[in-house]
Amino acid sequence: MIRRRFPLLTVAAALLAGLGALPAHAQKVLKYAHFQPAKNDQPKHVAAVAFKEHVEKATGGSLKVEIYPAGQLGTAQQMMEGLRLGTVELAVVHDGGIPGVYKTFNIFGLPYLFNDHAHAYAVLDGAFGKELAEDMRKKTGIRLMAYADNGIRHFTNSKRPIKAPEDMKGLKMRVQPSPVFVKLVESLGGSPTAIDWGELPAALAQGTADGQENGVTNILAASLFQHQKHVTLDGHVYSLHAYLVSDRFYNGLTAAEKKAVDEGVEKAKKIHRDMTREQDLSAKKVLADKGMTVTELSAAEVDRFRKAAQPAVRQYLEAEVSKEWTGKLVQAADSTRSK
Repeated sequence: MIRRRFPLLTVAAALLAGLGALPAHAQKVLKYAHFQPAKNDQPKHVAAVAFKEHVEKATGGSLKVEIYPAGQLGTAQQMMEGLRLGTVELAVVHDGGIPGVYKTFNIFGLPYLFNDHAHAYAVLDGAFGKELAEDMRKKTGIRLMAYADNGIRHFTNSKRPIKAPEDMKGLKMRVQPSPVFVKLVESLGGSPTAIDWGELPAALAQGTADGQENGVTNILAASLFQHQKHVTLDGHVYSLHAYLVSDRFYNGLTAAEKKAVDEGVEKAKKIHRDMTREQDLSAKKVLADKGMTVTELSAAEVDRFRKAAQPAVRQYLEAEVSKEWTGKLVQAADSTRSK
């Protein structure tokens, strides 16, 4: 009997010794999804790498960050659902992908609202941005950690320069699948067609759309300049990326891990904003170097676009999204606008 039991006791002792070597807390994995290529000239990806380095170092490895660039985990809508369900821990999602889960985000499509980047940051980093983030968390279970740039949006097309709203007439303009952007193009006399981001280059190449509207970062990321001859730097919308975290996941972190994630997001936001803003401010040269004909507008010319588009889009937002939140956004923009 003693000889039979001895091997079992030896195995049990070995197992106990092995268990004693395990860490006190199992490593947590944070899946970080974004939609730009994994390249060093892409703000989302550079920011993601900085986040990963900070969080893993600050937590001593208790949080492992896995980066999934270029939409590897699915569409923006799928990422939003994943955040809500807790199957995705962090995703950086553009403003067109958020309203499917949190409709109020449509208000950021109100055109010609901000004077410049600093004006937008004052609104987003201030009381308004915090109030909106908390409303989103309560209603969706998704924690909006930070707002970053998706680029100042401009119109491009393959047909002619756009110098006034009348020049939009008859142009088939691709917009993201959002009724706000449909209303924007309609108000300026264009013919909007909603096409997903992944299908945009092919749509332009095949002539399904004559033009589109995006910031410099996205024009470069998808090489849209290959099929677009003209760009008008009207800056109709300050487009957003939101740093979104599953609230369920965040609440399961230790205090030290939460601090590391908070700090990591702030680092990522700064890198993301700085890189995208630099591209925005260099738009004329960058796009001209790619062979595009660049049209710049005076303040008076931009005001013509504003008067044509803003009332119609605001009316739509107040009726179909939220009169309260649209009013709060306009009030926040007015109160922080430099005179």
